[in-house]
Amino acid sequence: MEHRDPRIPRREDCVLRYVLERRAAEHPHRVFIKMPDGREFTYGALLDDARRMASGLAQLGVTQGDTVVVWMPNGVDIVRVWFAINLLGAVYVPINIAYRGNLLAHVIRNAAAKVLIARGDYIGRLNDIDTSALETVVCFGEAAPLNKPLAVKPASVLDGDPAALPPLQRPIEPWDLQSIIYTSGTTGPSKGVMSTYAHLYHMSGTQGFYMVTGEDRFMCNLPLFHVGGTVPIAGMMNRGGSVALVEAFSTNDFWPAVDATETTVVILLGVMARFVMTLPPSPDDRSHPLKKVIMIPLADDWKDFADRFGVTVWTLFNMTEISVPIVSEPNPNVLGSCGKIRRGVDIRLVDENDAEVPVGQVGELILRTDAPWALNSGYFREPEATAQAWRNGWFHTGDGFRNDEDGNYFFVDRMKDAIRRRGENISSFEVEAEIVAHPDIRECAVVPVPSTFSEDEVLAVVAPVPGRTLDPLELLRFLQPRMPHFMLPRYIRILDELPKTPTQKVQKHLLREAGLTSDTWDREAAGIKIKRQA
Repeated sequence: MEHRDPRIPRREDCVLRYVLERRAAEHPHRVFIKMPDGREFTYGALLDDARRMASGLAQLGVTQGDTVVVWMPNGVDIVRVWFAINLLGAVYVPINIAYRGNLLAHVIRNAAAKVLIARGDYIGRLNDIDTSALETVVCFGEAAPLNKPLAVKPASVLDGDPAALPPLQRPIEPWDLQSIIYTSGTTGPSKGVMSTYAHLYHMSGTQGFYMVTGEDRFMCNLPLFHVGGTVPIAGMMNRGGSVALVEAFSTNDFWPAVDATETTVVILLGVMARFVMTLPPSPDDRSHPLKKVIMIPLADDWKDFADRFGVTVWTLFNMTEISVPIVSEPNPNVLGSCGKIRRGVDIRLVDENDAEVPVGQVGELILRTDAPWALNSGYFREPEATAQAWRNGWFHTGDGFRNDEDGNYFFVDRMKDAIRRRGENISSFEVEAEIVAHPDIRECAVVPVPSTFSEDEVLAVVAPVPGRTLDPLELLRFLQPRMPHFMLPRYIRILDELPKTPTQKVQKHLLREAGLTSDTWDREAAGIKIKRQA
C-alpha cells in the first residue's frame, strides 16, 4: 500500500516515470524542451522516446535499481537517456564530460555500473584507465578506438520496442534513488551524492524556487551532470512547464539563446552574471523575454544588472546534497546575504565541536529538514564520508556562514578555504569580493600559500577584463583602503582565465597546487611594506 505520510510527496507527484506519464496524458502536445536552433520536444514525444530507450536498455540487461553511467553533453539525447533510465526504476549516474585519467577511473569504479552511455569520441579516454565493472558501452556518434574487452554498441541498440518494456518489479517509491550526482571535484576526488526522487522534488520545488511557476520557461545552461542543470528539468517537469536547453553557457550567445528559446527565468552561477555585464551596452538590452534571474552568489552590482536588463533578481544557497535551505526575497536589499531560511528547514551555525556560535560569528552551516528524504541519502559506497557529513544527526555542509539579528545568512567561505595569517582568520570569499570590485578585473580566486614563518600567506590569482591590462601595484593600492592590512594579498598572479570546472566553478585546488609560480608578483620582493593598522 502506498504511504500516506503528508510530509513525503506522492509517487505520482515526484517519481519521474509517473510524472512524465501523467503530463503526457494530460497535454501530450505541450512543448517541454525548446532548443536555440528552434527544435521543440513535447511531453508526449519525450515519453515515447523514453519508453523506446528504456526497452532497449532492458534488452542490455538493465533492471530496476541498477546504476547506469551517462557521459554526454547537454542536449535532448541525454534527457531522453535520463528519462529512460528512471522509467526502468534504474539509477541515473551522469558524470563530468571533462573527466579523464584518475578522476574518470574513480567515478567509473565508484558507480559500479555495467553499462555506460557516452558520446562516442569520449570513450578513447577509457583506454588508459581501469574500467572496473563496465561491460557495455553505448555510443552516440562514431566511437573512438577502444582497446578494452568491452562490448561497444551504437545508440541504435536503444531503439527498442515500447510494447516489450518489462513491468517493474515493484512500484518506484519517493525514497528510491533517482540519481547519483558527483560533486564538482574542485577540492579532490568527487563523491557520489545519492539523491532520491523526494530529494530532487524538494530541491527543485516551490519552497526554494518559489519564484518559478509552470508558466515559465527555465533555461538549462549548466551541465546535466551538475545539480544546476538537473533542477530546471526536474522542476519544470513537476510544474508542467518547459525548459530552454543549451549545450553550455556562452557570454556572446546568451541573449540570442534567451530570445530564440523565449526563456523567462535563468540561473547565473559564479562569474556568469559578471560576464554578461561585460557585453557592450545596446538599445536592445531590455528587448527580451527574460524576467527572472537567480544570481548565485549575489553580485555587488546586481542592481546595475537588474536595471540594465529590466529583470527581477533573487539569490539562494544550495549544494548537491541539500535542498535550497536559504533563499532571498526578490531584489534583496541586504548586501552579501544569501537570504533567509525557507520553511521546513532547521539551520545551525556551529564550531568544530558542533557547539552553536553566537549571532554574528562565523560557524559551519549544518542543517536538517522536517520532511523525510528531503536531503541526500549519503555518498555512494563511501560510508565513512557519509558518517562524517551526517554526524550528530545534522548534515554538515563544510561552508562557513554568519547570520545577523534579522535572520539573514551570509556565506563566508568554504571551511577548508579559510586562510589563517599571523593569528588572523581570513575569508578568501571576502577578499575576492573586494578584488573583483576593481573595474579591470573579470574574475579572481584567493588561495593560501605557505608562509616563511608560519601559517599562510595570501595569493590572489586574477584575470583581467579582455582588452585591459593590470598592474599588481595599482591593484594593491586599490585594495588598501578597502580591507584590513592582514587581508591584503602578498602575492598577485595574472592569468588570461582561471581554471574552471564545466559548471564555471574555479578549481582552486589547481591554483593551490601551482603555488608561487615564476610569473607571481611578490609585494615584499618589490620592497612594499604594509603597516599594521590600529
